[in-house]
Amino acid sequence: MTRLASAFSKGRPALVTFITGGDPTPDATPAILDALVAGGADVIELGLPFTDPMADGPAIQAANIRALEAGTKTADIFRIAAEFRARHPETPLVLMGYANPMITRGAEWFAGECVKAGVDGIICVDIPNEEDAEIGPALREAGIAFIRLATPTTDKARLPAVLENSSGFLYYVSVAGITGKQQAAVDTIAQAVAHLKAGTDLPIAVGFGVRTPEQAAAFAAHADGVVVGSALVDLVAQHGANAAEPVRALTQALAEAVHKAREPA
Repeated sequence: MTRLASAFSKGRPALVTFITGGDPTPDATPAILDALVAGGADVIELGLPFTDPMADGPAIQAANIRALEAGTKTADIFRIAAEFRARHPETPLVLMGYANPMITRGAEWFAGECVKAGVDGIICVDIPNEEDAEIGPALREAGIAFIRLATPTTDKARLPAVLENSSGFLYYVSVAGITGKQQAAVDTIAQAVAHLKAGTDLPIAVGFGVRTPEQAAAFAAHADGVVVGSALVDLVAQHGANAAEPVRALTQALAEAVHKAREPA
């Protein structure tokens, strides 16, 4: 069983957390990643800094700028990932970002670096299934999960194309907008998850707009996982190199809420 499969096979919902690699600096990122693990995150998404993060709201946009201004390179992200894997051999690590850093040196190069660094999966926001050939074959050949995104506008006609060659889990973007700015109603999440599960056996992780343990628990009552990013990125913005402990504390509160979301009251 892969690390990703194991994370979603514990008999309760999983907490998926996101931070931007290199924010506030490449040297500060490892401690923040360790804090996510210590807090109980089941899966960690590590953002690849990019100049034009078009799907992200102000918090993650600013994190990308901070990381790039700190001199973060793709090589730094792979170094951070490799060192993380050495410290945490069981925790799934997913790289999330945009196509340019992933394919500028060739998809085979990128997939090979993922293997060497112990990366489990990739989320690429701006490579839809129609452009799968840009990176999908290289990832699959290397055994790296290609995690795709579904949205509120992914109808029954579109869903099979989104699911084709998807692996790891399906990331449901719960709002038709950017990260961190709004939250979907719980009843729409229940309906969306049921719609998606009718078409796939992949775990469904719901993200965008989840900021508090209460919100995370409400979503976890219906989904296989809940993704939290902007709230953690805000802590990094606030505390900088001293963000590890605040990040651990929020992650612990989120993990407890998500993990217990389906337990009897």
